[in-house]
Amino acid sequence: MSGNTFGTLYKLTSFGESHGKCVGGVIDGVTPGLDIDMNFIQSEMNRRRAAQSSIASQRNETDHVEFISGIFEGKTTGTPLAFLINNSNQNSCEYHHLKEIFRPSHADYTYFAKYGIRDHRGGGRASGRETAVRVVGGAVAKLMLQKQNISVIAYTSQIGEIKLDKHYFEIDIASAENNIVRCPDKKTAEKMVEYIEKIQKENDTIGGVVTCVIKNVPAGIGEPVFDKLSAMLARAMLSIGGAKGFEYGSGFRAAEMKGSEHNDEFIVKEGKIGTLTNNSGGIQGGISNGEDIYFNVAFKPISSINRTQKTVDKEGRAVEINIAGRHDICIVPRAVPIVEAMAAMVVVDGVLRLSTHHLYAS
Repeated sequence: MSGNTFGTLYKLTSFGESHGKCVGGVIDGVTPGLDIDMNFIQSEMNRRRAAQSSIASQRNETDHVEFISGIFEGKTTGTPLAFLINNSNQNSCEYHHLKEIFRPSHADYTYFAKYGIRDHRGGGRASGRETAVRVVGGAVAKLMLQKQNISVIAYTSQIGEIKLDKHYFEIDIASAENNIVRCPDKKTAEKMVEYIEKIQKENDTIGGVVTCVIKNVPAGIGEPVFDKLSAMLARAMLSIGGAKGFEYGSGFRAAEMKGSEHNDEFIVKEGKIGTLTNNSGGIQGGISNGEDIYFNVAFKPISSINRTQKTVDKEGRAVEINIAGRHDICIVPRAVPIVEAMAAMVVVDGVLRLSTHHLYAS
């Protein structure tokens, strides 16, 4: 299986399955001498954990991160950081009846079609459990970005039909951590919780949207043509399980606008070149322009529903299944730290590539 490494200079390679002994990863490209704040890394892991509330999966993993290389006396050495996260709360027997059956809208059939074999326990490599590794990679990237005063903050802006109709600069996005749906507007958050609880009683699931804002990114991050910053962010976000759409800046609204409405006029702000508006979402020509970068990621409803569905088994015989077990009703609140992690890795990779350009230019 290929496709398990993400990044160019800052690289994360992940491994492990949902019900295996552990998941883990190797991070290349971390600058030497970086203080590794284990409390911060663990706090990021805790944000992604299941069993955070009644609307989340009740699989209760500690998600303790153990680094086994690349750190000496609390600082990175510049060599690869390898880490492990043990799986300790699997319940594989819940999946035994699915061994020969393809669950609707899961990766069961496509993995079997590609490899001729699959780990049916919790989805194996296709499980959301894999994202724990991404959060570690993103946490280390955030520690590097803190040195550049670059922040990455995401929040829930939509759950099903409930939308937060405010722009990110109209609200305190940091307050998103104050409620279980991670929406920074209290009234909207309460409506989202009520809506998810309603869906839960119907034995169904629901999707939504995560909005992410990246501040203080210097102009010049991103490569022209194929490695545009916008393209790398899109690739990162759409690699997250359940992600169905990506838009940055004005996004799809741009299709309804005239050029005179959409263009961001240049001005001088605090002695620096900036833009009057930010329909570009901080990226022009695939390269950051110094303004805030903001984007949305749409997530589908979780495919595991506690309802009778029609499907087929490996022999092509029609069967019916009802997927019980420990599953999220809405993955969006737990996706927030995953979106941040992927964004942080993209940006730190871009910062390192920009530094390389400057090195050769000097």
